[in-house]
Amino acid sequence: MRWRKTKPGEAPAAPRSTRSRMLIAALCGAAGVLAFAPFGWWPLQILSLAVLVYQALRAESVRAAALVGWAFGFGWCLAGFHWLYIAIHQFGGMPAPLAAIAIALLAAAMALYAAGAMASTAWLRKRWPLPLPAATLLVLPACWALFELLRGWLFTGFPWVTAGYAHNTSPLAGYAPLLGVYGISWLAAITAGALPLLMHPFRYKAIALVAAIWLGGLALGRVEWTAPSGKPLTVRLVQGNIALKNKFDIQHIGDTLRQYQQAVTAQPADLIAIPETGVPLFASQLPTGYLDAYGQFARRTGSHIVLGMPMTNGVEYSNSVLGLPPSLAVSAYRYDKHHLVPFGEFIPTGFRWFTNLMQIPLGDQTRGAVIQAPFPVKDQKVLPNICYENVFGEEIAEQIALTGATVMLNVSELAWYGDSIAIPQHLQMSQMRALETGRPMLSATNSGATVVISPRGEVLHALPYRQPGVLSATVQGMSGDTPYIRLQNKLFLALAALSLGAAWLWSRQRRG
Repeated sequence: MRWRKTKPGEAPAAPRSTRSRMLIAALCGAAGVLAFAPFGWWPLQILSLAVLVYQALRAESVRAAALVGWAFGFGWCLAGFHWLYIAIHQFGGMPAPLAAIAIALLAAAMALYAAGAMASTAWLRKRWPLPLPAATLLVLPACWALFELLRGWLFTGFPWVTAGYAHNTSPLAGYAPLLGVYGISWLAAITAGALPLLMHPFRYKAIALVAAIWLGGLALGRVEWTAPSGKPLTVRLVQGNIALKNKFDIQHIGDTLRQYQQAVTAQPADLIAIPETGVPLFASQLPTGYLDAYGQFARRTGSHIVLGMPMTNGVEYSNSVLGLPPSLAVSAYRYDKHHLVPFGEFIPTGFRWFTNLMQIPLGDQTRGAVIQAPFPVKDQKVLPNICYENVFGEEIAEQIALTGATVMLNVSELAWYGDSIAIPQHLQMSQMRALETGRPMLSATNSGATVVISPRGEVLHALPYRQPGVLSATVQGMSGDTPYIRLQNKLFLALAALSLGAAWLWSRQRRG
């Protein structure tokens, strides 16, 4: 089916080559990063995806559609997480050319998911066969979101710059408590698929569908899925802004330990937290009485203290947080990170040669349990997660469903990525977790973003980036389950399956 009919006497336009389609797709994919934080031009996410829809479905073959999708994904991913270069070159010590090649290869690998989405759409359109509206409104959005979910799961997952994150402030954010970030990706893809239909006879129905989706998001944004639980907590989140070159340097560790201890013990609060590896040594390596000084302060003031630090049993070690309660009758709390960063926290099979090219401390760790109890703080249940774990919404939702946590706490060390877009993007993901679960999110980081986020995904309080400070606030815990907490991605998967089923029925009716 042609997208545009030629006028009488008008020669048909020469078909665009696959290479030119790939170039257009790659440029649009790279431009799509402007839809995410810190830029926040979320309409650009839909427009760039609409260009991909147009170029991929006009490709001459399934293979050509896959190549166009791959080019889009390469531009999207390279622009979206180019900042990894800072970690592996500046701090990891990998030579600049090798670091650049590594980032390009990672983007090329992640682009295969976009290639799979476009190839699947083109193949199904030819296999069934499908009219254009069925392909752009039913099949392509489902394939796009399903392959994004696959990218966030396969080989431990790398769901950075998932399309739905661009919409944490758009009307589609109202769907987060129901469908999560992948469901929002699906709805955004439906909108993108409708744009090329504006010159098609089906355009009025497509416009009506998109209007219903976006008005529905506005209405859902007014729904209160959770309710206040217990009394508010006073919190203090410490941002040390310790330079990474000093953090693990034996000559400067003493200064780091003193800085955090002084900040924590300067004033009491119900909950006081320092960042991931804020204490960069194992307990056995710390000065005598160091941890006990925190415990004494906690007991004297009634404070609950969370320290990010590595933990070991002498053989294995983990990236952990230690929770010190204000009572000797209560055991110390421990949370071990379970979703580890490939190459940074564990070494994938066959890639030790790659990690040997870098000098990143604490590089091969032990995973904690998937479900771990929250830290009881007065009548609230505080659920920690560490840095990269914040990217996996379905895992956090499952933890809340099974533990009844009322507050989320993320501790992170993001100085690895310098002054880059990684920090506001990580914050954007924290905002999505709050939207999905209807719970406040606290974030304590070394250099930013140290923030308090409301259950509606709004940043209520924040410290300036790259400055030492302490963020003091009052936070209300929330209880009750959003649909996403109960079902995680199951509702989105069911709707995506229904969408594909509807396309198949549409094709059957046409053939019948």
